[in-house]
Amino acid sequence: MHSPENVRKRRFTAAAVAVGTAAAIGAFAVAGTADAAAPTPAADRGPKPTVVLEHGAFADGSSWDGVVAALRRDGYPVVAAANPLRGPASDAAALRSLVDHLKGPVVLVGHSYGGSVISQAAVGEPRVKALVYVAAFLPAPGESALELTDRFPGSTLPGTLDPVPFTGADGSTGTDLYIQQDKFRAQFAADVPADRAALAAAAQRPIAQAALTEKATAAAWETVPSWDVVTTEDLNIPAAAQRFMARRAHAHTTEVAASHSVAVSHPDLVAGVIEKAARATR
Repeated sequence: MHSPENVRKRRFTAAAVAVGTAAAIGAFAVAGTADAAAPTPAADRGPKPTVVLEHGAFADGSSWDGVVAALRRDGYPVVAAANPLRGPASDAAALRSLVDHLKGPVVLVGHSYGGSVISQAAVGEPRVKALVYVAAFLPAPGESALELTDRFPGSTLPGTLDPVPFTGADGSTGTDLYIQQDKFRAQFAADVPADRAALAAAAQRPIAQAALTEKATAAAWETVPSWDVVTTEDLNIPAAAQRFMARRAHAHTTEVAASHSVAVSHPDLVAGVIEKAARATR
């Protein structure tokens, strides 16, 4: 026969097992519900867009080196395009050819005159999910880069230019514009280390003078979500001009006390704005 004490112990043990089992089942159910309600990880929201970087006048693709490194570190595919710097229409056509060659969604980023180019290249391309302007022009149809610069005081660029006449293969003539090398750092890259600025001055790509007076024919920022990095110590495009264009485009704006060469002096900040734009469109 079982003693009353043994019976009580067995009943207590059975009850404890039952409670423990119920608790475990309840915890599993809650965990399952939590998992079901958890937000979908970013990795499951589709592929990261390819970031296409378009440099502007007096620069080349290497001006994006720090931005490229930051974006690649965070898993973004990146292309730093070569901008011919001949005129918004022809340069946009060249950039559009590259975009059409890529697979999947794209974020277009333009520095300086490159902003004019991406504004036109993205028109009618649904795979371009966002535009990011970096110390850049956002012209409306009928406006030119030079007109926008002259609308606001503050640019000291004209006094630093070095014009060089050229003759094209077809016999056409024009003028290329460089920045005088001994004035390059103060004008374009005051917050960049002197040795890096000297290299950039030597390797700068000239822009055709006619490109700065060519009027825009389209503006993708009218329909494509836009972000803008405004440089408040810019001597090429006055901060007032940049703010005006950013407000008009309803761009998400980040201001920074930086020179025109902000992608070199603040690459992580620029990359961060690009990534915000990329995440917002996924």
